[in-house]
Amino acid sequence: MPPSKQERREALKAVYHQARDCTRCPQLAATRTTVVFGSGNADADLMFVGEAPGKNEDEQGLPFVGQAGKLLDRLLGEIGLQRADVFIANTLKCRPPGNRDPHPEEIENCHEYLLRQVELIQPRVICTLGNFATKLLRGDPTGITRLHGREEVRVIGARAVRLYPIFHPAAALYTPSNVELLRTDFARLPELLAMEPPPQPGQEQERPEMPETPEPIEVPELDSVAVVVDDHQMGLF
Repeated sequence: MPPSKQERREALKAVYHQARDCTRCPQLAATRTTVVFGSGNADADLMFVGEAPGKNEDEQGLPFVGQAGKLLDRLLGEIGLQRADVFIANTLKCRPPGNRDPHPEEIENCHEYLLRQVELIQPRVICTLGNFATKLLRGDPTGITRLHGREEVRVIGARAVRLYPIFHPAAALYTPSNVELLRTDFARLPELLAMEPPPQPGQEQERPEMPETPEPIEVPELDSVAVVVDDHQMGLF
């Protein structure tokens, strides 16, 4: 029997505690203010994966809270979504000193946490933001310029998802023309979310012939005022 939503939520908290105390990357552990695990709906159909926390994220413990985050919020709003509807994470959970690029061994050390997030949240669509996340989750060096706006079914860890690369919102802050590219790619997200989820590995024959009616997104009453401390710390809705 597959785990319930509550069981997956509790397992996600356990992964958060593990990541919060992680010292796999000594330099990052020594220089970070906090581990930025991710935030959003723990049952989201749509998950965003960026590169790494910046200064604001490191200070607040939440992803995408700077100018790039404001643009992300605006683009979500234009397609009728908000942060409470999605989950946002990064390939690295700690800020690299000076906002340098992540090192390959750091990405490798952190990869397990990201795979566990995908496994427990069970998104239908993963939107990779920029080159680092796209190359990591595709396992291929092809850059974002060639791939943005082109979805494909990929197995991430043990879960099949629709992977949808787009430019990182930060790219639009430096090149305003990229805002329209982002807006165009974002506009396809409702269409992708409306598609039937891809069959999971080894379960192709177990899927019902007709898709079940999706449950409405709910915010559990218990968590709505952050009664559960871990939910508040993790930014779970």
